[in-house]
Amino acid sequence: MTTNIQVQPPLEFIPPNFNPLVFQSCEFVLPLWLRSRTNIAEIKAENLDTLVDLYQQFQSNKIRFLMAFRHPSVDDPYPLMYLLTKLLPKAAKQQGISLQKPTIAHFIYDRGIPLWAGSFIGWLYSQLGGTPIHRGKLDRAGLRSIRQLFVDGQFPMMASPEGATNGHNEIVSPIEPGIAQMGFWCVEDLLAAKRSEEVFLVPIGIQYHYINPPWASLEKLLTQLEIDSGLSEKSAVDVPTDGVKFSSEREAILYKRLYRLGFHILGLMEGFYTKFYHKTLLEIPPSSVSNPSELLFLKLQALLDTALKVAEESFNIPAKGNVIDRCRRLEQAGWDWIYREDIKNLEALSPLEKGLADRIAEEASLRMWHMRLVESFVAVTGKYVYEKPSVERFAETTLLLWDMLTRIKGGNPFKRPKLGKQRVEMAIGNSLSVSDRWDTYKASRRKAVNDLTQDLQIALEKMIVKNS
Repeated sequence: MTTNIQVQPPLEFIPPNFNPLVFQSCEFVLPLWLRSRTNIAEIKAENLDTLVDLYQQFQSNKIRFLMAFRHPSVDDPYPLMYLLTKLLPKAAKQQGISLQKPTIAHFIYDRGIPLWAGSFIGWLYSQLGGTPIHRGKLDRAGLRSIRQLFVDGQFPMMASPEGATNGHNEIVSPIEPGIAQMGFWCVEDLLAAKRSEEVFLVPIGIQYHYINPPWASLEKLLTQLEIDSGLSEKSAVDVPTDGVKFSSEREAILYKRLYRLGFHILGLMEGFYTKFYHKTLLEIPPSSVSNPSELLFLKLQALLDTALKVAEESFNIPAKGNVIDRCRRLEQAGWDWIYREDIKNLEALSPLEKGLADRIAEEASLRMWHMRLVESFVAVTGKYVYEKPSVERFAETTLLLWDMLTRIKGGNPFKRPKLGKQRVEMAIGNSLSVSDRWDTYKASRRKAVNDLTQDLQIALEKMIVKNS
């Protein structure tokens, strides 16, 4: 299969350039976009009074703050924009508070998004006040922009501390320490400028719920995945269901099908890496685990580790750190081979040199494919449906499998099937003061950053509603 990946010049920094006219156009189009291009039918938010107060203080030059939001879905930017441009002004008006318009945020986004979403997205994000960051290297230009905006930007900041979507409504991925560090930099810069504003991190929870349980659509999608993966009735796997609390026979059947499909796909992928990449995966006897979900989880983790090692060996990168760290390093290694900073002028290359550079770029893209598979399954525990066989958890897990099969087939994993209309529920959490931790930061930067990161992780996890 030809990837058509060619060598490119180095990625340029896309400076934020807020354009009120572009913002107003997006604000006008947003309701229509939500109805026609997403599953989102309803958006609610709790504790809006907290956000109103934060914006009022920000606009009075009393505080600086960053909204750290959960990132379960690629659709998250739409309800977040709706929150700031629709729900927030409405709540302020109800309180008799007049906020300066527009109520929006400078948001931090992954520099890789415009690479797969198109250059127009890079332009649009810039016009909406967004600022990019490279996730896998020391991005000095990106960090300078973030630091400047946090201290002097027209709007508050917004970012996902998870770093990427994880596909799970009820699991928070391990969050990255960069958000906490940005908070401390802001305090440092304000003190250097002899300014008195306090600095806060504000956790924001986001969850999606199907308005009508899409069991029929889910069964149809699962049937298609079984066909695409070559799963036959003869591929039966014994699926113990002890300890699983099903509310209907339908759930029990669907659980067995999902588990069976997962094991089938794992077997195919294990064979793929064993036969063609000469890898020996860890053998896990079923008798060594307490339940089938634990076995599925351990086998999945062994597979993901193997996939990462295949990519790491090809880039000559050591396998160290957690899965997210390894994915970030691999992504940056691939970009270094495609977006060549060591080639000053592509036009000056001879046809032979250009051909070799294109070959390297093509190989980098193919090697990054292994990392992309892993990236989709970072938050998968194997126990997610086992612990609570809700329609949301069934749907999330089935859609992750769809992502994997679609990526393997060479399709676009960002065009997910629509299973049914959803309600988005957001919540504004209690602010975490960064300024109050400044003395701890001066004594031990690592401890202060780690403590604040852990507190933010706990705050986001506490905001997850698991009984709705």
